[in-house]
Amino acid sequence: MNLIGNWSYPTAVKFGAGRIKELPAALAQASITRPLLVTDRGLASMAITQQTLDIMDEAGFGRAIFAEVDPNPTELNLAAGVEAYKAGGHDGVIAFGGGSGLDLGKMVAFMAGQNRPIWDFEDIGDWWTRADADAIAPIIAVPTTAGTGSEVGRASVITNSETHVKKIIFHPKVLPTVVISDPELTVGMPKFITAGTGLDAFAHCVEAFSSPFYHPMSQGIALEGMRLVVENLPRAYTDGTDLEARSNMMAAAAMGAVAFQKGLGAIHALSHPIGAVFNTHHGTTNAVCMPAVLELNAPLIADRFDRAASYIGVSGGFDGFCSFVQEFNDSFAIPRKLREMGATLDKIDELVPAALADPSCGGNPVELNETNVRALFEAVI
Repeated sequence: MNLIGNWSYPTAVKFGAGRIKELPAALAQASITRPLLVTDRGLASMAITQQTLDIMDEAGFGRAIFAEVDPNPTELNLAAGVEAYKAGGHDGVIAFGGGSGLDLGKMVAFMAGQNRPIWDFEDIGDWWTRADADAIAPIIAVPTTAGTGSEVGRASVITNSETHVKKIIFHPKVLPTVVISDPELTVGMPKFITAGTGLDAFAHCVEAFSSPFYHPMSQGIALEGMRLVVENLPRAYTDGTDLEARSNMMAAAAMGAVAFQKGLGAIHALSHPIGAVFNTHHGTTNAVCMPAVLELNAPLIADRFDRAASYIGVSGGFDGFCSFVQEFNDSFAIPRKLREMGATLDKIDELVPAALADPSCGGNPVELNETNVRALFEAVI
């Protein structure tokens, strides 16, 4: 089945196989005439990127690209991107790729017209109001993985290269004007990226569903997002050309990002500092952390997962769900401990305060403190 749709929630989304061809129309819709395509180094030379540049060029939009983006993008990448944006006289950004390309691209559009440092706009209180909203350039987002859902988000995660702390930068106008979600762009993903990004989407849905905050809309989206991942990630992993499974995973990724307006939790609070310090893959790190966090939160989330498990496709209520999560990870060759990804406990005194300072803490059902966060790090590393 070819899944195609035009959605207006939470922004304009052109969803379906082959829709990258509509990029020129999307640029016109966003009033962009001189776009800069921002992506990561790994994607720069790939066929899907060259195809996209060809589509831009043939429609008269040029083929400007900036690809000096690390897997965990930093303010140094951002400064270089803003410099390229200004030097090229660009008037909008095509954020292209997985989480790193999308997040950095959105921030280039955001920062190109600002006069304050990026850290002044961290997602704390009303710090976003410090920005000159009229100076934020329009953004087209084109995801090439099914994981972060950053294409439908109003924030980016940027790592401070000096402190090795991940910071969330937020502004409502960072939400892309148009999203092109074309599952054909994900067909060439390696298996480990398919798994890691898909499990990132799963973590977003699980944490949003677990969050104690009141947001029934996000709760429903998180539940359906979990079901789509459970049913489709194994198919996409086994056969990367399965466009129906790829489409459903792309939808689940966007749903996870919408759902976590309700809140994230300890999985992300652990994962952000681990990724910043040890440069681990974010989605894979989330997957490793999930079983221990579910165990911590069990007293406050078991009832809701008892009700939801059968809908997701898992038997045995919450206990069955916890067993399923470990089996699910194992089926994608996800390590059981972060030490297998290079993390070490000698940094725990740095990791614990970073986790407790992470904004994701506030959405965890069990209140996080130095004792239980330290125990979580010891368990997952």
